[in-house]
Amino acid sequence: MAITAAAVNELRKMTGAGMMDCKKALTEVGGDFEAAIDLLRKKGQKISANRADRDATEGAVIALASDDSTVGVIVRLSCETDFVAKNADFIALADNIAKIALENKAADLDALKALSIDGQVISERLTEEMGKIGEKIDVSKYDIVSGASVINYIHAGNRIGVLVELSLPTNDDISAAGKDVAMQIAAMNPVSVGQDDIPADVIERELEIGREQARAEGKPEQIIEKIAMGKLNKFYKENTLTKQSFVKDTSVSVEGMLKGIDADLKVSSFSRIALG
Repeated sequence: MAITAAAVNELRKMTGAGMMDCKKALTEVGGDFEAAIDLLRKKGQKISANRADRDATEGAVIALASDDSTVGVIVRLSCETDFVAKNADFIALADNIAKIALENKAADLDALKALSIDGQVISERLTEEMGKIGEKIDVSKYDIVSGASVINYIHAGNRIGVLVELSLPTNDDISAAGKDVAMQIAAMNPVSVGQDDIPADVIERELEIGREQARAEGKPEQIIEKIAMGKLNKFYKENTLTKQSFVKDTSVSVEGMLKGIDADLKVSSFSRIALG
C-alpha cells in the first residue's frame, strides 16, 4: 500500500523518529501505526546492543537542588557526539530526568532508571531515544547529596556538575559562599574535602613518588623521608579542597574563606561529575 506523507508525519510526531525511518517502518508493516511504533522501538534496542561497547563521552551534566536546599542530585546523560549533546531536546531530556530524580530522591542509578518519565520507565525511554537518534544514550552517572545546606552548580555548558554540602542551614551569605566553593571544585577538581578523607593507598603512592624524585635528584638518604613529607604536604595544599587557595582571593584558603563568613561553616562533602 502507498504510505502518505501525512501518515509519515503523524508517526514522526508520535515517536520523534526521523522521516525516512518512519516511512520505512510504515512501509514494512503495511501502514499499521502500532506495529510501526514497535518496529522503531526494536530499532532502538538493536542500536543499544550494537553500540554497547561504544564510548559515549559527550552529553550533558545537570545538577539540581531542592527548594529548601537540603537535597541535591547530579545526572550525567551521555551520548556519542557533540552534535547530539548540544541539541535542545537532548538537554531538556537530561534536565527532566534530573528533576524526576530529585522529586523522588532516587537512591542510586538503578533506582533512577526504574522511575518513570511521561508514563514510561526511564530505561525504556533511553532505548527509544537511541532508535530516534541512532547513537548510544545512557544515564551513565548519578549522585545524590543531602545535608543542612546543599548548593548546586553547572559549569561550562553542562560539561561539569557540582553539589556542595555545607554544615549550616542556607541563607544568602552561605548560599553565595557555597556557589563560590562549587565553582572552585569545578575548576580545580580537588580529590577530597580534607587530607583526612584521602585513602591511605593514595597517600603512600604520593610519598613513594616523593622518595623516588628525591633519590633521582641525588639527595642524601637520611633526608629522603623529610623531602617526601614536604611533597605530600604540597599535594594536600593543591588537591584537598579546604587547603586549596581560594580562586577569588588567593591570600586565603577555601577553609579560611568559609570561616570568615561563620566560624562553624565547613564543607561536609561534595560531588563532582564531568563529561569524559
